[in-house]
Amino acid sequence: MRSRWLRRIRVVRSRYLWWLAAALACAAAVAFLTGLAVRQAATARFAAQAAIDARLRQALLASEIARFRLLPLALADDRDLVALVAGRPGAEAVMNAKLERLSRDLGSPIIYIIRKDGLTLAASNWRDPRSFLGKDYSFRPYFRAALRSGLGEQFALGTVSHRPGLFFARRAAGGSVVVMKMEFDRVEAQWREANGVTFVTDPNGVILVTSRRNWRYAATRPLPSERSLRERKLIGVGNLGPVPFREHDGGRITLLGEKGDHLLTTTAADALGWRVNLALPLQGAVDAVVRAAQIGAALVTLALFAFAAFVRERSRRRREHTAQLEAAVAERTIDLRREIEDRAAAEAHAAQLREGLRQANRLATLGQVTASVAHETAQPVAAIRNYASTSRQLLDMGAEDAVRDNLSAIDRLAERIGAVTAELRGFARKGSRAGGPIPLAEVVEGACLLLKERLSRVVFVVPEVPPGLFVFGGHVRLEQVLVNILQNALEALEGRADARIELALDAGAESVRLTISDNGPGIAPEVADRLFTPFATSRPTGLGLGLVISKDIVEDFGGTLQLEPSDYGACFAIVLRRAP
Repeated sequence: MRSRWLRRIRVVRSRYLWWLAAALACAAAVAFLTGLAVRQAATARFAAQAAIDARLRQALLASEIARFRLLPLALADDRDLVALVAGRPGAEAVMNAKLERLSRDLGSPIIYIIRKDGLTLAASNWRDPRSFLGKDYSFRPYFRAALRSGLGEQFALGTVSHRPGLFFARRAAGGSVVVMKMEFDRVEAQWREANGVTFVTDPNGVILVTSRRNWRYAATRPLPSERSLRERKLIGVGNLGPVPFREHDGGRITLLGEKGDHLLTTTAADALGWRVNLALPLQGAVDAVVRAAQIGAALVTLALFAFAAFVRERSRRRREHTAQLEAAVAERTIDLRREIEDRAAAEAHAAQLREGLRQANRLATLGQVTASVAHETAQPVAAIRNYASTSRQLLDMGAEDAVRDNLSAIDRLAERIGAVTAELRGFARKGSRAGGPIPLAEVVEGACLLLKERLSRVVFVVPEVPPGLFVFGGHVRLEQVLVNILQNALEALEGRADARIELALDAGAESVRLTISDNGPGIAPEVADRLFTPFATSRPTGLGLGLVISKDIVEDFGGTLQLEPSDYGACFAIVLRRAP
């Protein structure tokens, strides 16, 4: 009897061991195959998201550069600068104070004026013992480029501060040159707070701006000795650092001195030839997903074997296997809840980036409409000067009535300039996300005022908008939408003799419909199908973000923006909620 029970125990033990070995082997095989499939899919999704993140960071960097690039243009014909170049008494002190105030307000470390022979006439650091006043900068490439072509830009170390920055130079009145330096401390600090390593390389692959300070001036690829010497002279550094990472296949890199691979994403070169590079760790994004999938696949496989054993062993093993399955489900539920929380946090971060991109789009558009505003204000300024000169002669003649007429004309011209500049300042501000009743006429008039000079080159038909017609929205953000669409139409009509843009208004009881149509070449069908998706554009220089941002703005206020069918050209329809 005893020997029979011993044999039975050996049989049962052998059967359990066989089942356990089979379960482990199948679970390992399924986990391995699942890991391969999930790794490939997760890596592809991660690479696509990394590419979008890199392009967003490039767009934000471009908007920051565009903001600093505007100041030399604004100072080019400043009357205090004209007086300084002309050598008028007291002009130097006035210009130094103005540059000091602009440097403090805009966050630029230095702004200075260079005479055409290279000698500095005024500087924002005029109080500093190491002031630029009287220094000769004729050797700087950006100065020579500005004298030669009107514009000059160079990334270099400051000769006094020894801090890196991007120098903007523009030829100004009297052959002088206005120079402004932009430093990237704020951008680099934001990148350090974000995930991954972000760095910018120039056309030769040298790192200029980076979230890791010890990477600056490192060469990401070997350079010939003559090119390396030319690069060092241009930047103003002694030696270029070694490559800070080791490259592998499939865009993977390993940072020197660190464990784990990173995925490197590089954007296309911008106007300066700069590329934004983003290296994101794979361990926390892809490897964790693969590991979770492998664990889940292995658990499912083991659960199936456990279920088979449960059927074989009947009721005795039922409670035990049920407990195992419940534990596995609970573990997986915790993982899924964590994934949901991470996804919600990522969506909130993406919403914040979209709002920043809307402001970046508005600031980039601001550079394009600046020429229109400068043209619009040039004629009133010239007329004011003529009226002032005539008034002095009339005062000498005793014609006081004529002087009063001249002063009234000057007042009207000043109001006109104030209206244009106020609209420009309002457009540059970050628009509030809150909405409310606003007069549609002000939005249409503001957009037309910003683009007045460019719209004067085409046949522009605009309806009379009733002053009592109110819609639900925000003034600056709706104006941004209208400026984006009008600028797209103007670019499509470039060089066309019979260019025509027409606005049409249809006000209903609940909504207001505004259509913008042109007689341009229209939108290609392959682009029209994905027109409102990010980075879809038919223009070589376009980012493909303007219409996406415009659609988001309109939908935030409960409206719609869509492309309407048209026999010729392009036609966009904006539908807004009517407000009392």
